[in-house]
Amino acid sequence: MTYQRIAAEEAFAPSEILDRYRVLLDEGYRDPGFHSLWGFYLDNPDPRIRQVLARMSDLGDLRLGDMDRTGIAKQILSLTAPGVQVFDAAEGTVLARSSNDFVADAIRRHPDRFAGLAAIAPQDPIEAAKELERGVNKLGLKGAIVNSHTYGEYLDDPKFWPIFEAAEALNVPIYIHPTTPSPAMIGPFLERGLDGAIFGFAVETGLHLLRIIVSGAFDRFPRLKIVAGHLGEGLPYWLFRIDFMHSRMVSANRYATVKKLRRKPSEYIKENVYVTTSGMAWEPPILYAQSVLGVDRVLYAMDYPYQFVPEEVGVTDNLPIADEDKKKLYQSNAESVFGL
Repeated sequence: MTYQRIAAEEAFAPSEILDRYRVLLDEGYRDPGFHSLWGFYLDNPDPRIRQVLARMSDLGDLRLGDMDRTGIAKQILSLTAPGVQVFDAAEGTVLARSSNDFVADAIRRHPDRFAGLAAIAPQDPIEAAKELERGVNKLGLKGAIVNSHTYGEYLDDPKFWPIFEAAEALNVPIYIHPTTPSPAMIGPFLERGLDGAIFGFAVETGLHLLRIIVSGAFDRFPRLKIVAGHLGEGLPYWLFRIDFMHSRMVSANRYATVKKLRRKPSEYIKENVYVTTSGMAWEPPILYAQSVLGVDRVLYAMDYPYQFVPEEVGVTDNLPIADEDKKKLYQSNAESVFGL
């Protein structure tokens, strides 16, 4: 059976965005996670780090050459963390728009190789919804990228729900991508160098997704689709305990903010959430996610250019699964979720 390898969480950043990150660092932007992440990348002279940045802003020959060497037919491009979510609402909205024009131009030049997600600025939920609509209807983008928290706030707050309403109406997913933990939670992570991809990303983003689930957002927007990377940021492993403890908290009326849901939390994860393999090129958890969530819910991703390890494609190629399930993993699920 033949299939195309579609990679669903592949980062880019226009030089305009990277330049603005540089300014924030120089101005002493008050977010230790931002300084930990982008201070490392923008101030690091290591040639390997410089190459990551070169790949980040390239949507042409360099990236296409890397894709050809690893057998990746198409990348779904998304603005890297923290996206435009560290700027004020007005600037974030403007930068989201220019970033979307930038990626749409690359897609027009290479329509068989690239698709993209729209950057939005949740700081202004109404304008974010409008930009998602423009991105999908005018630019042909396939959903939204939200780099997790915005100034420590999460999408479970109903003030952000115009974004969910727009995504559901447009029938496109929202990809919740990690960023570093907010200033309110980063301290214990930062002390031991755990704030980034090693652990902090997963904890912060898994928390975000679980907040959305228990808030009742999927009862309000039953057709909303959310995608999470890194095989669901740990949540698939916790499904039994989440269901058990959530039911006990609701019955005990322990927290005023914990609502009775129409379904178990695990059911929303299995019906409204999709996960990608980004950064998790390891057979056991991939097979586990497929067994728990279903083969229709797991999509391939590489996590380019941060984790560009060509040999890792072989891990997915050699999974002991049926050919039709491998095609779902690599191609069919992405085509379905993102409307490719």
